[in-house]
Amino acid sequence: MHLSTVILPIHRWGEGQKIWRRAEELGFHAAYTYDHLSWRTFRDRPWFGAVPTLTAAATATRSMRLGTLVTSPNFRHPVTLAKDLISLDDVSDGRITLGIGSGGTGFDATVLGQEPWTPKERADRFAEFVPLLDRLLTEDSVTYDGTYYSAVEARGIPGCVQRPRLPLAVAATGPRGLKLAARHGQAWVTTGDPKLSETGTPEQSRAAISGQIAGLGKACAEIGRDVSEVEKILLTGFTPDRSGPMESLDAFVDFAGRHFELGITEIVMHAPIPDSEFAADQRVYERIATEAPAQLRR
Repeated sequence: MHLSTVILPIHRWGEGQKIWRRAEELGFHAAYTYDHLSWRTFRDRPWFGAVPTLTAAATATRSMRLGTLVTSPNFRHPVTLAKDLISLDDVSDGRITLGIGSGGTGFDATVLGQEPWTPKERADRFAEFVPLLDRLLTEDSVTYDGTYYSAVEARGIPGCVQRPRLPLAVAATGPRGLKLAARHGQAWVTTGDPKLSETGTPEQSRAAISGQIAGLGKACAEIGRDVSEVEKILLTGFTPDRSGPMESLDAFVDFAGRHFELGITEIVMHAPIPDSEFAADQRVYERIATEAPAQLRR
């Protein structure tokens, strides 16, 4: 199992670069950031762009993987996103993973002046966005005329450092999204079942995640793909036990071990942020980073 972290883009770079470098020193497999224009309780607090932050992080680190968790179509277009990603992959020397999801109904959904999309429209847009982005990252020139997105001789030269393209980690829980993950994803991302986040139990949450993994397996089988080829990423902080795994090393190892048994292959925890829903003891966080991987391999 891989252990990774999320560093929210809330720090001026003079401070932020220390956090990204420290994540690499601690041995994290990857460090991700959210790709939003603002987010929930951080709405009126500092919040920087994901692409510039990751570009800076790529120059501040050497070997740790970097990426978004997650990008969405809410304010992105496949053509411009592909160009940014090809550039990021080059700057990082092939260390970028794109986490991508269908988006939600938060601030990003209306900030450009549009009405929030219905769940069906979000799913329809996502189903068009991901395959087009796949082409833009792998082909030198793409022309496409779709329902929601178009491209006219969009150039992708020189392409990604990673071949045939950088990996996509597709966030999905429903059948349509899981089919996209099966067809286009090198990884799949879940935060658990959102319906259980507030009122469910840890046991119910694990059962739901197990069901999601089974759904991914079914989607892979339908196209003749081995589901073991798809990494399975759990972003923590949204399951019913929320902060429990961050209370101690033993609590985290127990939490991670139970999810490893379900088939999860990468666990992502948030870097502590005081006075927020991601508040945690920095010493516990660092101890988890340095000691949990060895315990999970036993």
